[in-house]
Amino acid sequence: MSTIAHFSLDHYEHMIEVGAFSGEYKKHVELIRGEIVTMNPIGPSHSDVLTLLTDWSYQVVPLAKMAIRGQQPIRIPVSDSEPEPDLIWAIHHDDSKRYYSKRHPEPHEVLLLVEVADSSLEVDRGAKLGVYAEAGIGDYWIVNLIDEQIEVYRNPAGRSYQEKTIFRGDTPLQPLALSTATIQPSRLFS
Repeated sequence: MSTIAHFSLDHYEHMIEVGAFSGEYKKHVELIRGEIVTMNPIGPSHSDVLTLLTDWSYQVVPLAKMAIRGQQPIRIPVSDSEPEPDLIWAIHHDDSKRYYSKRHPEPHEVLLLVEVADSSLEVDRGAKLGVYAEAGIGDYWIVNLIDEQIEVYRNPAGRSYQEKTIFRGDTPLQPLALSTATIQPSRLFS
């Protein structure tokens, strides 16, 4: 007999709506494959790198075409998941500046997804990588704080990626969605 309760994405979103994880019950959680999991607290180096990535994003992204979202949920119905990646670039819909005020972005709208990892490295390379690949997210980066490198995963197939490239030092890296934007790992780890 299983001791794990499986929650649908709709059930989880209803729990959030009615305050199941707020107030005196405040918990920082996300839904991964129907399981509600707690998120690790964020340390100073994680926060610093995320700030640098966010600043870089605002410098290079055409905001009329893309939305920058930090530590906010994305909705992945195929796996009953609602993770909160550290950073995404999403399609900016022309019909409304507040398009995502009614729902979270879904995989077909995610242009770049970034996780900053130290204590979460195993999860980001494992369970989350599988969820993102299965959802068809084509450009997944793990900013690995432990090894001071950016791991880039592309070409999703099933629950994995066919292409993994590691960037270190001053080697330039461009997101698939914006080839004119370049970042060097040394900018994050110096």
